[in-house]
Amino acid sequence: MTHDVRAAVSPAALWEEAMHLTEAGQLRRLSMAFARFVDSLGPVAPPLLLAALVLSELEGRGHSCLQMADLARDPAGLLGWTREQWQALAGSVAPLPKNAKAWAAQLAACEQVWQVGQFDYGAPLVFDGERLYLRRYWRDETLVADSIRARALATHPVESTGVRSWLDLLFASQRVQQKPDWQKLACAVALRGSVAIITGGPGTGKTYTVARLLALLFAVAPDAARQRIALAAPTGKAAARLKQSIDKALTDLAERVGEALPLRELTGRMGAARTLHSLLGARPDTRSFAHHAGNPLEVDVLIVDEASMVHLEMMACLLDALPPGATLILLGDKDQLASVEAGAVLGDLCHDAQSGGYSGATADYVFEASGEELPPEYLGHGGPLAQQTVMLRHSRRFGGPIGQLALAVNAGEADAAAAVLRGGGAGALRWIEGAHQHQVVTLALAGYQPCLELLRAGPQGAHEDWVRAVLQRFEAFRILCAVREGEWGVSGLNTAIEASLRAAGLLPRAGEWYVGRPVMVTRNDYGTRVFNGDIGLTLGDPARPGSLRVYFLEGDDVRSVLATRLRSVETAFAMTVHKSQGSEFSHTVLVLPEDRHGILTRELVYTGITRASTAFTLVTPHAPVLAEAVARRTHRASGLRHLIER
Repeated sequence: MTHDVRAAVSPAALWEEAMHLTEAGQLRRLSMAFARFVDSLGPVAPPLLLAALVLSELEGRGHSCLQMADLARDPAGLLGWTREQWQALAGSVAPLPKNAKAWAAQLAACEQVWQVGQFDYGAPLVFDGERLYLRRYWRDETLVADSIRARALATHPVESTGVRSWLDLLFASQRVQQKPDWQKLACAVALRGSVAIITGGPGTGKTYTVARLLALLFAVAPDAARQRIALAAPTGKAAARLKQSIDKALTDLAERVGEALPLRELTGRMGAARTLHSLLGARPDTRSFAHHAGNPLEVDVLIVDEASMVHLEMMACLLDALPPGATLILLGDKDQLASVEAGAVLGDLCHDAQSGGYSGATADYVFEASGEELPPEYLGHGGPLAQQTVMLRHSRRFGGPIGQLALAVNAGEADAAAAVLRGGGAGALRWIEGAHQHQVVTLALAGYQPCLELLRAGPQGAHEDWVRAVLQRFEAFRILCAVREGEWGVSGLNTAIEASLRAAGLLPRAGEWYVGRPVMVTRNDYGTRVFNGDIGLTLGDPARPGSLRVYFLEGDDVRSVLATRLRSVETAFAMTVHKSQGSEFSHTVLVLPEDRHGILTRELVYTGITRASTAFTLVTPHAPVLAEAVARRTHRASGLRHLIER
């Protein structure tokens, strides 16, 4: 192993500039600590320490790797720094490699870096192609790529005639305005492979489609009674919504298929939808799960909803635990925000879903199995995964003003989005420009008042029915924020809203815990069965006067936990857009701050809009914030697509 002659150069200047960034809140102390750890392992060229700093910081911002091209060009945009901040840090390490190829050569020569294809001696950094990884993210990305590729290639023989008959029956009542019927087509595609991805925006019918797919799976299975099907989602709320939607759709289908298929009996054995943590058997205080390759899940088909929220490490664990013969079906909106943690797995897997890329063989199979003919513009030379990916393109719920706004934002058409907002959409849309915090508080007072008044009135009948009604009213309105801190963030707005509701007499005057306090769980707690992102409302305990319980709504079911048992919660009159994924509110208020650090993106605005079902309000301190956000797309460095193709 050769070492760079500049290994003896002191990195003191680098540490000094890094400390300035840390004190300014632009660099995590963890990133600084990781770079110092790399330095402690032996002689090192200062450019590697700079790369280690940047790589660790990018991991904290959702990237799974560092592309040499980004490092050579200027990663300030990825890091949310100013060009001056990057230049000051980079200038502390001189001379720097001149281009991506030179960076790659220098980093690959360091003993702290293992280059894929050479002897693996356990170095903390991995260099693969033109990408530098933290070792565990390289391992996770490789596992996901290998598993998805193998599953995409593992197609099953399908008896097309029988499938066609069942699909015609299952979709008989649907009036399709445009051809092809992508929902019907998706069922045919999913049936023949070990993996299927069904993506689409709100109202395109992802759960409607998968309910019919479930019926189809039961219908064609050699022994339907033994078919083991599991439903899962990243959060408890998303899991409950998935089960509720599928149960409703299957009830309707059961009447249609009649005695041809005992659908009620078969689906009754599926059990409740579960969080991914619960499905895999999460263990407290460890990253490992009970289920893995050595102890796989006992399932034949696994359906995962809201897959855009599944981060890289979780997807790797899921695929590791899934038996080779099982089928994985991922549902999600590829245009939503990616997970908070590193990786944008669904976005990477669905990158080319818009164009289709279906082969002639796929087109022939689809026509035989479903009667749907793929238009020529969707035929092409996509890889194996493209043949198992279907994008649902026609929204049945989002055809109104909210849908028009979401489409304009997703297309990057800021002027069109502004025009739709200012048009008001017959009362469905509102834009408060040049806003002040008190205007958001006023919206909150009006939005939460119906819930709090019902709460103050108390039960008029059965206690559980009253709790359910209170929770349903609370779920009808929500304020979403792009940031956590500051007057436009979750922290500042929750404090202001809470104070105003108390002043209006709608909440008790004091106390951390009080009747009417909405809380969000911030850490998984397996003892109480509450999970990160779950939202509940604090109410009195009828069995123990003076005690408080937090009640959670899961579909139509109500469950509760003593408030004193919940250790990791925060007040949730306002919440981040990230935490709102998997939820839907009648009226959604999206609050955008002044964007000083490039945090606002098209995906964030789109996700906020699509949480609303009836009314949407946008609040901005000044009008240009919307255009700035719509113009900026999320970019997460990843090698997943490259690894799948390789």
